[in-house]
Amino acid sequence: MKKVVVLGSTGSIGRQTLDVVRSAPDKFKVIALSASNNANLLAEQAREFSPSLVCLKNESVPMPDCEAEILRGENSASIAAQLEEADIIVNGISGFDGMLPLISALKAGKKVALANKESVVCGHVLTDEALKTEGAEILPVDSEQSALFQCLFSGAKKEVARLILTASGGPFREYSKEQLQCVTVEDALAHPTWNMGRKITIDSASLFNKGLEIMEASYLFGIEGDRINVLVHPQSIVHSMVEFCDGSNIAQLSKPDMRLAIQYAMTYPERKQGEFGKLRLEEITNLSFHAPDNEKFPALLLAYEALKEGKALPIAYNAANEVAVDAFIKGELKFTQIASVVEKTMERTKTGEINCVDDILDIDAQARHTAVDIMKGMVI
Repeated sequence: MKKVVVLGSTGSIGRQTLDVVRSAPDKFKVIALSASNNANLLAEQAREFSPSLVCLKNESVPMPDCEAEILRGENSASIAAQLEEADIIVNGISGFDGMLPLISALKAGKKVALANKESVVCGHVLTDEALKTEGAEILPVDSEQSALFQCLFSGAKKEVARLILTASGGPFREYSKEQLQCVTVEDALAHPTWNMGRKITIDSASLFNKGLEIMEASYLFGIEGDRINVLVHPQSIVHSMVEFCDGSNIAQLSKPDMRLAIQYAMTYPERKQGEFGKLRLEEITNLSFHAPDNEKFPALLLAYEALKEGKALPIAYNAANEVAVDAFIKGELKFTQIASVVEKTMERTKTGEINCVDDILDIDAQARHTAVDIMKGMVI
């Protein structure tokens, strides 16, 4: 039985991870849970799964009684990520906040089932170093990265011609530039195939999620950006592909269910029988692919630019996008202005070496400040 720590247990990935645990109670034991603000759901999860430790980032939120030890504060998730008895850490924390717990887990020699792409994009210099720790390993949970991880077993790295990330295209793939000017938050949250959290759903609609995945794939698998392509695949059945030098394309297919990728990471290197993502090809009438429209959705070109620089710009890309998406959700920014904020923030970001966590935090803070200043001059 694997002992599991679930970081971000009240979010979309965390809740689906607990679905996987429920489906195989003889294989997994939850020993710690962490959340940011949702104390009521966290306490409910603790009563169901009986972990020894419960962590809540927000120290001012009242925490209902539960039998577990309760740890509060900014560093609580990082402490949980280092638990000596843990066999695997599931990092489902949203956004930049997932970086420090990831680095903490890797430095403790843990296997991390990672759903947090921002932590690799922003902290790759430090995560690469932490991965040298004995026992440390990243097992990707994002459906696209999990698919690439699986497909890459079909050949040697030197035989890889390119990685092909698939994108659903979100709800606006057929919109004109004029229509995109008028989309609402509710429109952006109406994803046609996936059920995800608010931030990642909006990122999927703008393709910023795919931009982050381009960078994440490059850092995870050691493939340069000009050998990573994106294809829009509205059915969300093919989760990604690897093209090898002989022209063969190896793909991973399943129904769009994140729990399959989560289960694969949690049971790796074995595959266990499960109930998620099962696919009947005879029921699939169409699988289509086409190139993304970079004029309508500039997020991908900005991601390639950030990846090419590889130091401060990936951090600025993520920080400005987080700030802009939050402003869009609050009605302070148009959907189409998200990309403008990111582009202008990248233009104003100074490059420099990254040697420690403080360097990353400084670049992130400055980029967020820059993004806010840029938005002040925008008219919605």
